[in-house]
Amino acid sequence: MEINGFNPILMVPSSIYTELTEAKSKGQKKFAVLIDPDKVRLGNMDRVLDLAAEHGVDYFFIGGSLIVNNMLDSCLESIRERCHIPMILFPGNSFQLSYRADAVLFLSLISGRNAELLIGNHVIAAPYLKLSPLQILPTGYMLIDGGRPTTVSYMSNTNPIPAQKDDIAVCTAIAGELLGLRLIFMDAGSGALEPVSTSMIESVSGAISVPLIVGGGIKTPEKVKANVDAGADLIVVGDAIEKDPEILPDMLAALRE
Repeated sequence: MEINGFNPILMVPSSIYTELTEAKSKGQKKFAVLIDPDKVRLGNMDRVLDLAAEHGVDYFFIGGSLIVNNMLDSCLESIRERCHIPMILFPGNSFQLSYRADAVLFLSLISGRNAELLIGNHVIAAPYLKLSPLQILPTGYMLIDGGRPTTVSYMSNTNPIPAQKDDIAVCTAIAGELLGLRLIFMDAGSGALEPVSTSMIESVSGAISVPLIVGGGIKTPEKVKANVDAGADLIVVGDAIEKDPEILPDMLAALRE
């Protein structure tokens, strides 16, 4: 039985999550544009939103490591005024929440050993989320070494999984699924020199049954295609589109080949 769109036992939403699982079962791939509210003022946002609406981006991921609530709300309002693409919060901490979004990645940093990011922040956010209209997406977040320290690794005080240790990534993803997490997100981090390898994506995808999200360091349409061919179900791109919005249509075309 579902109440207000949620399974009351698993807290799994009935729309975005169901859409992702159904797409996975059909081999359909999804694409999300990552937007950092602190960077909205840099000038390319209107063009990104127009291209996203025109070419059928599936989701916006909204988040950053240092944003404050007023900037977050302003960003969400600006996006909603221009398009109706679902907005999913990708919070850097328990304070980066807003009812103006459609859903939230309820992230557990399973690649690290920082208890605050495994359960501590979740306890703080839980009462807010329980009463909110947000769809809750329980997500196992795995930080993968992208070739240099990232904001995420610094702010989370954790070490990423080594880029060549496919076996560690596989076991970590399996553990996340067995713990009941409904999505697995492998991320090399914003500004990564190297994206998550196709070898690791293929290994992890073959070991789990839940949808696999991949992001960080994806700079070309060719890499988008390589990642979905390897088994990624949802591709997330931020920096490359922020720097050159005109690459977005080519990335979407590569995804859908």
